Amino acid sequence: MAMGTRGVEGAYQGALRAFQNPMLALLHQTHAPFVVTVLAMVFTAERPKVAVADSHAEINDALDQLRAAGYGDEDNQPLPTGNARDLCRQWVQAGWLVRQVSDDDVEVYRLSAYGVGALEVAGRVGGARTRVSESRVRTLLEAIERLAQDADPDVMARISRLHEEIQHRQKELTRLEQGGVVETVEDEQLLEAAENVLHLARELPADFARVAESIKAIQRDVVAELRHDTRPTGEVLREYLARGRRILDATPEGRAFAGALRLIGDPAQIEDLWNQLRTVLRHRFTGLLPEQQRRELTEISRRIEQGVKEVLTAQRQASHVITTQVRNHDPMRDRQVDELLRDVMSGLHKWVPGSRRGEAVEPLRRLPVADVGNLRQRTSDLRPPQPPAPLAEWDEAEDMPAADTRAWGGPRYAELRAHLASFAGDADSVDVIAAFRAAGEDIRRPVDLLGLLEIAHDAGMTETAEVAVVDTVRPDRTRRRFALGGVVAANPANADRSGGDE
Repeated sequence: MAMGTRGVEGAYQGALRAFQNPMLALLHQTHAPFVVTVLAMVFTAERPKVAVADSHAEINDALDQLRAAGYGDEDNQPLPTGNARDLCRQWVQAGWLVRQVSDDDVEVYRLSAYGVGALEVAGRVGGARTRVSESRVRTLLEAIERLAQDADPDVMARISRLHEEIQHRQKELTRLEQGGVVETVEDEQLLEAAENVLHLARELPADFARVAESIKAIQRDVVAELRHDTRPTGEVLREYLARGRRILDATPEGRAFAGALRLIGDPAQIEDLWNQLRTVLRHRFTGLLPEQQRRELTEISRRIEQGVKEVLTAQRQASHVITTQVRNHDPMRDRQVDELLRDVMSGLHKWVPGSRRGEAVEPLRRLPVADVGNLRQRTSDLRPPQPPAPLAEWDEAEDMPAADTRAWGGPRYAELRAHLASFAGDADSVDVIAAFRAAGEDIRRPVDLLGLLEIAHDAGMTETAEVAVVDTVRPDRTRRRFALGGVVAANPANADRSGGDE
């Protein structure tokens, strides 16, 4: 049966859209072998981000080596013209590289999701072909079985399957406990299973990169929408702050990653994965694997950790950018600035066609002043002023506390100064701590200790290496103990006499 015209046209338009994808554009261009080779050598699992200067130096070195080997002439595979700086700028514009600033304020390049996908496709086609093996078919069957189980809401069917699985496990456990041996697997089957694992793992870097870039695209869209939003500012702020916090749920890739994160986000799960990979690498069949595949097996857990970190970093940055934009930019003010700039551009478009070359432009020396007829100078309140509420009558004799409120006040400087001078006698100096211990309880409060130290400081005091402990008495006769350094002060009586002599 002949294909309809509409069907052919739709399929062709779909193919055109597919080949506009930067990943296919990279693989379809003339210099694709060189681009794939250089990007794969510069950006590795151990070095996903490379400083801009280092990238330029390494790509220039690769160009020089290939040209010295005879590549790039008319009879051999052509090489791109220009230096590494120009090439990297083209690759950034094409969407294969991303240029950004790292946490330590250094400009770096990293592969975009399209670049990672192109390298994976090229590596898969150029490397060993994945075969239809028992491992791949089992993976497919297990995935279909799990899908059917998750989609089936029948409780009895789920119970029946669990009973069958328990019986099977129990039978195998009984056999092993009775001296049975573990069934060995041929090296050929293990190799097929390892190839299937590598095939699945090769998809992860591109998947992680797509999630991170989808989050960054949402960030750009949200900031652009924020600048052109015409709703009230409060409503705009609430919505966009919420979108900044839920950035991971805004795309299908982000929601899928959130589900996967429940499996791979636990450090204990990554540690178990690494232990399992070490068990595999210790097996003798891994000696039959090429060195490249053994290295890929070793790096699976590191790739997962690195991908998760990249996505979570993109999430934090997007949330921070959106939140900062919302808090620091007023949508109404931004719209006014945009309208002002559009008015300026419109004025320039009208002025330029009628102007002559070299014509002087009269500058605007001052901003126009609004012509306001009359401004309100005072405001009046229709309600008459109300006097304050009258003070409540109270009897001083009844409401005054029975206790001496002065006892809870500040230091009694006069009594303390007199006691310190009396305790010193005719001596030139006095031990402040001993004087405090010898004072009566009415001037041995905690606050009086502080006042005595103030008097000693004014008279000129010297601290000693001794640590003294003193007991203070509060007005309610409760006691508190303090530890402080020993203090020797000049006799305040002598200070007063010397001041009087002057």
